[in-house]
Amino acid sequence: MQGLTEREFREIRELAYRSFGLDLRPGKEALVNARLARRMQELGLGSLSEYVEAVKADRTGEELERLINALTTNHTGFLREPQHFALLREAVLPPLARRGTIRIWSAGCSTGEEPYTILFTAADVLGAERIGTLQLLATDISTRVLEKAQAGIYAKERLEGLPPGWAQRYFQRGEGRWEGSVRVKPEWRARVEFRRLNLMEDFSFLPRFQVIFCRNVMIYFDKPTQERLVGRFTDRLEAGGWFLIGHSEGLMGIRHGLDYVRPAVYRKPAGAGAAGRRGA
Repeated sequence: MQGLTEREFREIRELAYRSFGLDLRPGKEALVNARLARRMQELGLGSLSEYVEAVKADRTGEELERLINALTTNHTGFLREPQHFALLREAVLPPLARRGTIRIWSAGCSTGEEPYTILFTAADVLGAERIGTLQLLATDISTRVLEKAQAGIYAKERLEGLPPGWAQRYFQRGEGRWEGSVRVKPEWRARVEFRRLNLMEDFSFLPRFQVIFCRNVMIYFDKPTQERLVGRFTDRLEAGGWFLIGHSEGLMGIRHGLDYVRPAVYRKPAGAGAAGRRGA
C-alpha cells in the first residue's frame, strides 16, 4: 500500500469524525496508513478511497467497527490511575451507602478492567448486604472489547498489585488450556451491565448517575466535541454527582457546568438541574 494522498486522508478523517468523533489531525497519515494496510489487503482494495466506500456500503456496521478498532487504542488495566479508586473508597461511596440505589457508569470501558475495579472497590465499601444496591453500567463503542469484558478472562499477571484478597475473592484460576489465565467469578460478572454505545449518539434515555467515569476517551476528540460530550454527561449526572476523567485529560478551554475538585475530578453543583455552561 502506497502512502496516502491528501484527499484519501481527508476522506478517512471525515468518516472517522462523523461516525465516532475521532479527531485525526494532520501528521497521523503514517499511522492511518499502517493500521489500515492489512485490512485493505484482505479485502483486495487498492486505495483508501475504495476502503471508505466499503465502510459506507456495509450495512451491518462491522467494517466501521473494524475501522474504530484499528484507529483507537484499548489500553487499560485494573486499578489504573488508582487515585480515582481511593477517592471512590474514601469520599464517594460511604455517603452513597446510606441512600437507596447507587448508579455508576463506566463510559469507554474497553476490555472491562475499569468497571470490574469499580465493582470490587464498591464491594469492599458496601459489603455483602449493600452491594445489591449498586447498578453498574459499562459501555463501549466496540463489540470486540465488550465481548472480552463480558468474558472477564485475563492473564494472571494482570492481577499483580491488586489489594490483598481480591484475587481469591473475585477471580477463578484457569486450568488445562486456561493455565496462566484468571476469570472474574460469574456472580461478579453478572453485576455489571455491558452495553454497546457510541458516545456520539444520543444517550439521554439513560438514567442519572451519581458517578460517571470517562477516562482516556476524550483525548481522541477535538474541543467542540469534548464540550458537547461533557455537557451531555453533565445532564446524566445527579446534582452533586462525580465526573472522573483521565489524568492526561482536562476540561481547560471548554465551557461546562461542573465544579473542579482536583486533577481529573469534577462534580456537578448541588441543586443543579440540566447541564449548565461555564468557562473552564
